[in-house]
Amino acid sequence: MQKIFRVMIIIAMLITAYLLILAWRDDYADAPAVDAVPETTSSVGADIPSTTGAAGDIPVQTLPVDNSAVTATPAKNAGLITVTTDRYDIKINPEGGDIVYAALKQYDATLDSDKPFVLLENNSNRVYVAQSGLIGQNGIDTAEGRATYNHTANNYVMEDGQQTLSVPLTYKKDGVTITKTFTFTENKYPIDISYQIQNASTNAWQGQMFAQLKRDDSKDPGMSDKGALSMATYLGGAWGTPDDPYNKLKFGDFSDGELTTTSDKGWVGIVQHYFVSAWTPENFTGKFFTRETGSDYFIGFNSQPVNVAPNKQVTLNATLYAGPKVQSELKDVAVGLNKTVDYGLLWPISKVLFAILEGVHKVVGNWGWSIILLTILVKIALMWFSNKSYYSMAKMRAIAPRLKVLKEEHGDDRMKMSQEMMAIYKEEKVNPMAGCLPILMQMPIFLALYWVLVESVELRHAPWILWIQDLSAMDPWFILPLLMGASMFVQQQLNPQPADPMQAKVMKFLPIIFTAFMLFFPAGLVLYWTVNNLFSMTQQYIVNKKVDEEQKRRTVKVVD
Repeated sequence: MQKIFRVMIIIAMLITAYLLILAWRDDYADAPAVDAVPETTSSVGADIPSTTGAAGDIPVQTLPVDNSAVTATPAKNAGLITVTTDRYDIKINPEGGDIVYAALKQYDATLDSDKPFVLLENNSNRVYVAQSGLIGQNGIDTAEGRATYNHTANNYVMEDGQQTLSVPLTYKKDGVTITKTFTFTENKYPIDISYQIQNASTNAWQGQMFAQLKRDDSKDPGMSDKGALSMATYLGGAWGTPDDPYNKLKFGDFSDGELTTTSDKGWVGIVQHYFVSAWTPENFTGKFFTRETGSDYFIGFNSQPVNVAPNKQVTLNATLYAGPKVQSELKDVAVGLNKTVDYGLLWPISKVLFAILEGVHKVVGNWGWSIILLTILVKIALMWFSNKSYYSMAKMRAIAPRLKVLKEEHGDDRMKMSQEMMAIYKEEKVNPMAGCLPILMQMPIFLALYWVLVESVELRHAPWILWIQDLSAMDPWFILPLLMGASMFVQQQLNPQPADPMQAKVMKFLPIIFTAFMLFFPAGLVLYWTVNNLFSMTQQYIVNKKVDEEQKRRTVKVVD
C-alpha cells in the first residue's frame, strides 16, 4: 500500500507538470515589440475583390452592385483623423472610415514603458484594423475602392467630464447622404458605430452594412515582454451567440468557410493575450463570415439587405470593443464575450479563485499579498482534509521502523507480509492512501490558478515586492523557484521515506525537477506554491510532533 501511495504522488506531480508543458505549447506565439507609427496609406487596391469574390477587404455581397454609386469624393482634410479619449488614442482613415490605430492609454506597452499598448495598427510590422462599410447595389464600398468621407476636423479630444464624444463622417452622392458616426463614451471601451442613410433622391437605395476585423499573421505583441519560454495563450478568431456563447476558430481555419452563423445579438472577434477586439450588431441580424486573403485574415458579419425608400432614412448600428479582457466589462457588451478570458476545463475553479483574489485585492491593494492571502484561505478551506492526510503520513512515519522489521522477517513471503502490514495499519488506524489527498486536492487548484494568472489582464505587469515587478511573468532572478524547491525538499523530510530504494531516489529528484519547471512559470504561481509548501510544512510539523508524543505515551504504557 505504501508503494502505491508513493507511485500515486509521483504520477500526480508528473501529470501536473505534463499539463503545464502542454499549456506552454498550445497556441503559443512569441512577438516583436510594437512601437511603430501607423502608416497613413490605405490598404485597398490589390485587396479589393470582384463583387462576387470573397477575397480582399470587401466581403461577399448578396445584392447586385451598381459601380456608379461610388465616385472619388474629395475629403476636406487629408490624412488620418485622431481621436483622444480617457481610454484611447485612435486614428481613423477617412478612406473607408476604418479604425487603423488604437492605443490603450491605461496599459503600458511593456513593463516600465512610458508608451501605451497598441492593439490596432496598420504598418510594415503588423496589420490589424477594424473595418466597416456599406456594400451592395448602391453601396459606397466596392471592388473599385472605398468611399472617402468628408469630416469637419482632424482632431477630436474628449475633455474632462465630457460623457460622450462623437466623430461624424459624411458622404454625399446623387441625393443620398450617408453619415458614419463614431461615438466614444467616457470610461468605457465599447465604441458605437452608426450609419445613417438619408435618401433625398427619387430612387430607392439598397445596400448592406458589413463590419469586420482584418489581421495579418504577425505574432502577438501582448507576449513581447514575457520571454521565449513564457506562457501559452490563444491567438486567433472567436465568435459567439446567445445559444452558443463562445467558440474559437484558428486563423488556419478561416479559409474553410465554416462560419455561416446568423445572430442579432452575437459577436465576432480576434483574441490575443490579455486583449480582444470584437464586433457585435445592434439593430439587425448579422451573417457571420471568415475568409483568408494571402497573409490577411478576416472575421466579421454582413447585415441583411436594407432598402431605403425615397425621402426616408434608415440607421444601422454596430458596436466595436477593442480593449482588455476585463470580464466585468465584456459581459455587458455581448453574451459570451467574457468567455474570451478562457480558463479552460477548470474554469469553475478558476472563476472562484479569481473572484476571491479580486475581492482580497480590493482590501490589500497588492496582487502579490492577495495571492498569499488566497493561499491561506485555500489552506483553511482544505485544513480538515489536510489534517487527516498529514496525521496518516505522520503515523506512517512513526510505524516505519516496524514495517522495516516486517520486511526483514517476511520479505520472501509477500502474502504474510501484506497480512501483517494490514494488521498494523488497522491497529494504528492508518490509511496509507490518505497521504495522497493534499497533492490530489492541490493539483486542480494549482492548474486553475495557472490559468487565472495567464488570462487575467488585471495581473498584467502587477508588482509584488522588490525584484518581483510582474507577477504574470517569470521571476527574473529565479529566487522564488529556488525557494519553492528548497521548501519542497524540506517538506519531503517530514514525510515517511519510501522503503523501495528506487522510489526514494525518484522522490529526491522531484524537488529538482519541479524547480526546473518553475523557473519559467509566472512568479505569482510560484509564489502560491511556495507559500502553500511553507504552510503545509508548518501544519505537518505540528501533526508530526503530536503523533510522536502519542507514540511516546503508548510506549511508556506498554513498558509499565
